[in-house]
Order: sequence, then C-alpha cells, then structure tokens
Amino acid sequence: MRLLLTFSPTSEFSYDCIDKHTIQGLIYSLLGDSEYGAYHDLKRFKFFTFSDIFPIGDFTIAENKNLLISSPDPRFIRSIEDGLKGRDTLKLGNYSVWIRGYRIINLGLRKRFISASPIALYKDNKSNLYFSFERDKNLDFFLERLKENAIKKYNAFYSTDFTLEENIFDRLKFRKEVAVKLRKRNEEFIIIGSVWKLLEKFKISGENRKFYRFIMDSGLGEKNSLGFGFINPMR
Repeated sequence: MRLLLTFSPTSEFSYDCIDKHTIQGLIYSLLGDSEYGAYHDLKRFKFFTFSDIFPIGDFTIAENKNLLISSPDPRFIRSIEDGLKGRDTLKLGNYSVWIRGYRIINLGLRKRFISASPIALYKDNKSNLYFSFERDKNLDFFLERLKENAIKKYNAFYSTDFTLEENIFDRLKFRKEVAVKLRKRNEEFIIIGSVWKLLEKFKISGENRKFYRFIMDSGLGEKNSLGFGFINPMR
C-alpha cells in the first residue's frame, strides 16, 4: 500500500535543501502519537520506503511537488494518513509547505518495475562499504545480495521461511550509478546506489506473488526507511 502526498512550498528554495533525512523526519513526525510513534527508535527492519520528491527541480511557489510513501503494513500507511488530517501545512526541514492533497493507492502487481529512488546494497556492512558497479563490476553479486536481503526482510515481516531458488529478476536495464550525499548531526556521508530503467521477472506465480508484492511496497536493498530502493510497477 502507498500514499501519494502532493504539496507546494510557501517560499522558494533549492531542491538540494531537502535530503532523505528531511523526508524521513517528516514521515516520523506524521506518525505522532500513533502506534508507530516510536518506530524510529526500533533496532530492526522498518518496513517502509519513499520515493524521491518529484518532479525534480527547485521548489517554487507555483509548482506542486509529490512524494510517494509505501509499506507492506496497511496500518502504517493509515497512520500517516491520520497524521495529515486536519492540517493545512507541514514542516519539511526548515521550510513550510502547503498540503495540496493526499490519497491512498493500492497498485496491482506487475512483472516489470522501474526504480524511483536508488537501490543501495552493502558489499561489506562491517566496513560500511557499499556495492558499486563502477568499482566491482559484478552483476551476479548484485542479484544474489539483492535476493538475500529481500528474502530476509520478507521472512522477518511474515514470520515465515520463504525461499526463492531462481534469480530475483530475469531481465534488467541499467540506467546509472549515483552517490547520494547525506548529512546527520553535522556529519557528512555518502551512500552509493544504482538506478534502473527496468527490473523484470518473466513469471510470478504462487507464493511468489506475495513476495513480489512485498518488495514492491517495502523497497529493494538497504536503507529503505531512508528512501532507498523505492520501485514502481510498469505496464
């Protein structure tokens, strides 16, 4: 399940003024006094992700911007919706924005996806080293690590022991690799991710349908709750 939030700024500012920590902070503030109010303190998977703000470009008073938030947990999305009710404005970091609308979306499962935010994977999480196609040039490693991560999250969410013998995707079209610069507590760090024109599974049947619907809602790879790995289904 996902929620589409449309807003417009009350002043003009650069697109670079808003990063993924800013958007994550907005989401946590909307959870407020709900059952997810302390979600950010949990030391486990947080089953949600969000898109980059679109359309990309500086914030101007005349233009609406959009944000998609998704989760396999419908109560989580409903809690965000409840947090929006009765509000005219929101704080997006140091800036105020007008709420122009919001609605819950239930999308049907497709076999083809496109990434709407970069997919990040650790090559070695102990040393905080992210996988890089430019450096590592290993698609097999990427696909295997992507599958392992997705299955681990799926089994944690549903308390099951699901396995997937084949590749997580059968056809891929690479767009680019990006280095996303973030700041937290005055410390700067970089997360490497990949952006994809196409992620396709030729056949999805049986319990696999539940698995692919889960990754469509929870995101792919690492750092989902920081807005990485958001994917959209394609016709």
